[in-house]
Amino acid sequence: MTELLEAAFKEASRLPAVEQDIFARQLLEELESERKWAQLFAESEDALGRLADEALAEHEQGKTVPLDLDRL
Repeated sequence: MTELLEAAFKEASRLPAVEQDIFARQLLEELESERKWAQLFAESEDALGRLADEALAEHEQGKTVPLDLDRL
């Protein structure tokens, strides 16, 4: 465990039990969310590569135009 994480848990341990449970629940939900995003990104890597290849091919064929932020 890193020193920073240990310090965070030490601070959290000073909270009332109800707030500790809220903190723990939020932390666990965040960790689960990160795992899900990492899995989804890993699964979509091939699709993202294909989309990037298609975009580059369209650009090389002159089918793209520069983005004009003033027109947005």
